[in-house]
Order: sequence, then structure tokens, then C-alpha cells
Amino acid sequence: MEYHKTHSEAHTAPYDQSHDQPPPPYEPVPQDLAEAQGISVNVDDGRVVVDASSRLCRSLSKLLPHVIPQTLPPPDYSERVPTFKFSLNIVIQIVGSRGDVQPFVALGTELQKTGHRVRIATHNVSEQFVLEAGLEFYPIGGDPADLMSYMVKNPGLIPSLDSVREGDIQRKRLMMAEILHGCWQSCLMPDPITNAPFVANAIIANPPSFAHVHCAQALGIPLHLMFTMPWSPTKAFSHPLANLKNIPADQGWLNHVSYSVVDWLSWQGLGGVINDWRKHELELEPISLSDGPFILSKLNVPYTYCWSPGLVPKPDDWPHNFDVCGFFFRDPPDYQPPLEISEFLNAGPPPVYFGFGSIVLDDPEEITKTILQTAKETGVRAIISRGWSKLGGVHPGELNRSDVLFIDDCPHEWLFERVSAVVHHGGAGTTACGLRNGKPTIIVPFFGDQPFWGEMVATLAQAVKFCLTPEAVRSAQGIAAKMQQDKGVKTAVASFHRNLPQGLVECDLLPEFPACWRYRLGKKRFLLSKIAAELLVEKNLLDVKKLKPYQPNPITIENTRWDPVTGISSAGMGLTFDMLKAGGDIFYKPYKVYQNGRTSPLASPTGSENNPAQLSPGGSTKSIRKAQSMNDLAARGDAEPKQKGRGVAMAAASTHASGKLLGKVASGLMVDLPLAAAEGFRVLPGLYGEKVHEYGKVKDWQTGAVAGAKSFAIGMGEAVTGVVYQPYKGARDGGAVGFAGGLLKGAFGVVGKMAHGSLGLVAYPSQGIKQSIHSAFHKSTRKLIMAALHLEGYDMLRQERVRGIEDRMVIERFTAMIRNDFDDDSDNWLYQSR
Repeated sequence: MEYHKTHSEAHTAPYDQSHDQPPPPYEPVPQDLAEAQGISVNVDDGRVVVDASSRLCRSLSKLLPHVIPQTLPPPDYSERVPTFKFSLNIVIQIVGSRGDVQPFVALGTELQKTGHRVRIATHNVSEQFVLEAGLEFYPIGGDPADLMSYMVKNPGLIPSLDSVREGDIQRKRLMMAEILHGCWQSCLMPDPITNAPFVANAIIANPPSFAHVHCAQALGIPLHLMFTMPWSPTKAFSHPLANLKNIPADQGWLNHVSYSVVDWLSWQGLGGVINDWRKHELELEPISLSDGPFILSKLNVPYTYCWSPGLVPKPDDWPHNFDVCGFFFRDPPDYQPPLEISEFLNAGPPPVYFGFGSIVLDDPEEITKTILQTAKETGVRAIISRGWSKLGGVHPGELNRSDVLFIDDCPHEWLFERVSAVVHHGGAGTTACGLRNGKPTIIVPFFGDQPFWGEMVATLAQAVKFCLTPEAVRSAQGIAAKMQQDKGVKTAVASFHRNLPQGLVECDLLPEFPACWRYRLGKKRFLLSKIAAELLVEKNLLDVKKLKPYQPNPITIENTRWDPVTGISSAGMGLTFDMLKAGGDIFYKPYKVYQNGRTSPLASPTGSENNPAQLSPGGSTKSIRKAQSMNDLAARGDAEPKQKGRGVAMAAASTHASGKLLGKVASGLMVDLPLAAAEGFRVLPGLYGEKVHEYGKVKDWQTGAVAGAKSFAIGMGEAVTGVVYQPYKGARDGGAVGFAGGLLKGAFGVVGKMAHGSLGLVAYPSQGIKQSIHSAFHKSTRKLIMAALHLEGYDMLRQERVRGIEDRMVIERFTAMIRNDFDDDSDNWLYQSR
């Protein structure tokens, strides 16, 4: 029985580019999804209702990138995985409660055993738990109790009227802004306790942390997502937060679309906060409304799902860089129970466990009454976990019952061996622990993934009335036997290693360290570790100004274009929105200055908070983590000097906004619209089965000029040859009918390819110039990253010298490589390939 409360460069997996798919319908996707047809909340379980007959579902089904499913069997992780070739700094970013953090503590411990340095970045309340496991901890802010309370009130993501009236939405946005800020700092700030420098080489995260892909883009490092619930589109089952309506005969289609609906809703709520953070702190370009929800699918970020394949097998339509590896279990803790727990367990038959962990219930008193009444009617002994809702706190008289015991925190690994059945909220971790111990499990879902797990253990849920009978025990023990074959964390570590990009390579001078710097000396290109670079700088063997951060996994996020019509219209709508916003700021910004008075007290006389000096060993990082929202961060950059009067500040704000408006207009007309048209014409041949050319990523004026030249040469060349080749090809493959079709393709191609060549000759160089200008005027983030790399390299050099590293060996290798460069250029191919 279920009790329902009433009230988330490309990686290795191949995928079809967007131009291989038909264009979306020529109609705008509704902007306000809360009011759009087909979006509502089921009052029974709070999940999003996804209506198959709605225009929204049909539109979003066109936007999901088409991932090529796996064609090979999953890799065999049964054999012992050797230690990785060099140690990595891995930051694990987690948003959620204790149940969300605990699996990653087990993962972090296993990663440490393979030689990696692991930092858990999560909410402050989990600090002691993480540190006791022997892992580094970094606080990202945010209150998981408030987050759980919000999710219980609004389990379907669409806020209730009560939440709007109580200001929950704004508080959640401010909390997410704080978490985004904290996640970025966790990638490159020193340890808050030991002050040991740290720069991440890789990121592992759960999807609700949201900062992961953006941090990975800013640093150019690999990202691997791991989660306890499905977050990737599949036809096998719907999104756990979705409730399907008007299910068609092909339910798989609707299951697949449900993920895009939930992702779109999430981006609607947080896209503005994320883009503000990208702009002000990471100095990255904003992400469009149409691409934001689908970034992870487009980039083919690898996923590892930590549930047992014996319980929920990996869907066939997931790509080969997705793994289902088993639940993450930590080593059983050395736990000595309080005397009252020992005496209660020994006083009678094994009790039934009731507990809802980190769920913040609206009415804990009513839930407590329900539990006590259930225990009384069934005649079972009950051990009840108070949890965050403090169950039993309002029933002091009931605490004296000999058949009921209220307890505080107690390790499930220890306790579930000693109970007869478990009744809980259905979190993946608690579900796994109960099933692993062969206990009949009763799910009481409140929100999130809990209904999903309630459905997946439906065999047990239907056996509630006889959960203490031999039949129910045998059912639970059958699942436990399957789970015993899993090696969750070991398999997850192997999955992580297998999906690391090829660009993650060793240092040319010290192969036991990963490359973090690139350095060019004449024709020679070196990839250097932090420690090797600092040693050579110290010995004056290289120019520190020529050191550039090496990105093993560069990520470029570009707007997707399907054809010229939708490309130009989408870019035009974006330009119109930006112009309206910038125009409104001409009046709003001075008003805001007038309302706020003088400069924000958070403004710093030294400018940006991302000051490399704050990374010094003697510096303090406390001020870096004080910003509570992106408004605070923006205030630092927009604040006027304190001595200026309010009128001057208002005029300056209006002038600044006017300049932004002019910049938006110029950028839109000279770059964005021509680029959208050029990209639309570039992908147009894909609609009728022809090859779509790639010119490489435009990162600066040089790559822009190359792309422009290629587009002009190829476009004009194929426009001429296509008039002859397309009819020939059509006749060869289809006779007279094919010849007629070829004539149409050739004529159509002349217009499209010539338009692409002409537009591309201007658009791509303009885009490159824009990127170069942006890089020239936005250097704070790069300076911060470089300062962090230097600081950790210096600290590593100091520690390695204590252990006896030979400076002379590194110097000799470096000088030998330089000498060989002048004697023989035969090995340059190795570096050119990088």
C-alpha cells in the first residue's frame, strides 16, 4: 500500500547532431509553462501531469537531442580495477539531504583508495559526517531543510499559491544562487580547515546541484553525473516527477518526452539565476531558453546510476556512457547503540521500523498518530525515527508504551539487520538498505523520486498486509540475493575512469601527475603538471607569462539551429527580449540606485571578489563565501564609489544601461542574426539527407576567420557542383523520379549553399572577433584559475621536496626535450594532436 500526500566538447558517446532531425513546428513554444496546456499538478501525489495530447509535449519532443542507443553489451566491471595512472583532484558536488550525501561519501572513500584526492562539496549541515569519513569537505551554503520543506509543499515543481504568498519562490532562487556560488568556489578554493590549495581536475555531481556543467565549462575539465533516480530520457519509464495523462498506444514516446517537460520546467525556474551567475562569476555567455534544458543531452555527459540492475535494469535506449552499477553502500560503521535501543530490541520480536528521515512534514503530529494507530491495530512492535520532523515530539504520553520506541539518528546498516520490516519515505538510499537486508519494504512517498521507488518495489508494497509472513520475507530476500552480486561503488569508480576523456593526459616531465598547463617554446609544445611548471618557473627556465591553463575537456555550448527560418526567428526573439530588458534598465537602474541609496555595503575597494590575492596561503577565503545571492555579486561589480552622490550614481547607472542597449543592438544586428542565418543554412542539407559540414569551434578571431573562409569556399563550390551532381545522383539511385528529385535538390542547394557561403564569410569572423573582445575584457575568472593553479603547484612542490623529489631530474628532462626539438622535429605530431 502506498500512502500519497495530498497538497535535472562532447563526451565519448556518439549522438546525432540536431541537423539530422526534422525542424520543430513553426510555432512558438509556450513561455509560461505553468499556464500552458498539458501542465498541471496531480493533487494525489504532487507530480507534474504530462498530457500526451498537449501542444507542449509535441513541441518539446522535437527539441531533445537524439542519442544513439548502445549497440554493445555493457562493459564488464567484475575484474579488479587497477589504480588510475595518476592522482586527480575530484570535487563531488551534492545538493540534498543526508540520504543524498551518504552514497557519495561511500564513493569518495573508494576513489581515495585508488589514489585520488576527493573533496565533498555540499551543505554545511553535513560537514561532520563527511569529515568523520576521512574526506575533505567544502561548504556550498543552502539549507537542505528549507529545500525539503519547499519540495514537500511543491513536489511537482510548480509552486502552490501558498508558496507564492509566503515568498518561498524568491527564497529558493536566492538559495540556489548561493549554492551555485559555493559550487564554483569548491572547484578552486583552498580547504577551509587546513588551507591546503585545491584545483579540481574532474567533477562528479548529482544533477540537482545544477552548477556542475557550468563549472566544468569554465575550467575545461571532465564532468560525470551520478544519481539515485532516473534523470535521462528513456522510453522504458517516465520521469519520476511526471504523471502521465492521455497515454497513447506508444507510451514509450510519452515516457521519453516527460523528461524534457521536467527539464524545461526546472530551467524556467532557475535559468535566469544560472545565466546571471554564468555572466557575473564565471564570465561565460548566457544559454538560450531553447538549449538550457537539454545541455547535458547535447554534450553527452556520462551518467552512472547507483541502483541495482537487478531491481531496475539499464534501459536499452541509453547510450554506452551510461551505467547502472548498483547501490552505493559504505562500510558498516562501528556503532555501539545506546542502552535503551539494545534493551528494546532484546525485549521482544524484531520491531517494524518507521522513519521519514529528512522529510519536513507539514503535520508531523498527524503522521505520528497514524504510525501509533497502525502499530496498535497490527500488534507489532515499532521503532520510530524522529527525523527532521521530530516525530513523537507532541506525544509525551505515548513514549511510555512498551511496544514503541522513538529514536534519534541510528545507522540504517546496523539497525535494518535487526528489524522485521521497514516503512519509510522511499528515498533510494533507505530503499536500498532495506532491500539489501532482505526486509519487506513499505513506501510512503511524499515527493521526488519516492513514487518511482514505490512503484519499483510494488511487489513488496502489495504485500503490506502480510509483510511479516514467510512469503513476504522470501520476496524481499530474493531481491537481496540479486543485490548481493552488485559491487556498487567499485563499479562506479570503474565507470568514472572509463569515461574520462582522452585529453586528460599525464605531464610530459612527471608522468605521475596530470597535465594542467600548456607551454609553447618555439615549435615545441609542452603539457606540464602544476608541480613541474612551478619548479621550472622557480629555476627561470620558462616565462610564467606564457603559461596557459590546459583544458583536458573543453566544452562549447552553442545555440542549436534546425533551419534558417527557426534560426533567424529565434535569434530575433532573443534580440528583441534583450533590447526590451536593456531599454527598461535605462529607467529601472536609476530608480534602483535611488531606492537603495548609496553603494552596497558589500562593495569592495579592490573590485571583484575573485581577487587572486585572496588565494594566498595567508589570505582568508571567508569573504569569498559571504555572497548570499547573485544580486550581491552583481552589486560588487556595478557599485559606484562611496563618495559619489546619489544623483551622479543615478546618471551613471542610466548611462551604463544605455551603453548596454547600444551594445545589444550592435551585437544582435552584426553578429547574432547573421550567425543564426548562416548556421540555419549550414544545417539545411541535413533535412534532405545530405552531409552537413563542420568548421570547428569558433573561439577567437583566428578560428572565426578559418570558419568563414571554409564556409565560403565549400558553400560556393557545392552550390555550383550540386546543380550537376544532384541530378546525376538522383538518376543513378532512382531513375527518372530520382533525376527529378535531384534537379529540385540541386536548385534548392544553389540558393541555400550560396546564402550560407556569403553569410558565413561575414558571420563566423564576426563571431570570432566578438569572442576575442569578450575574452580581452573578461579576465577575472581566468586570473583566478591561474592563481589557484600556481598556488597548488607551489604547495605540491614544497611537499614533494620534503619527500625527496629530484629537481635535477625534471630540469634534465626539460632541457633534453628542448635540445631534441632543435635536433629532430619528428615527435611534433604528438603535441599537434593535442
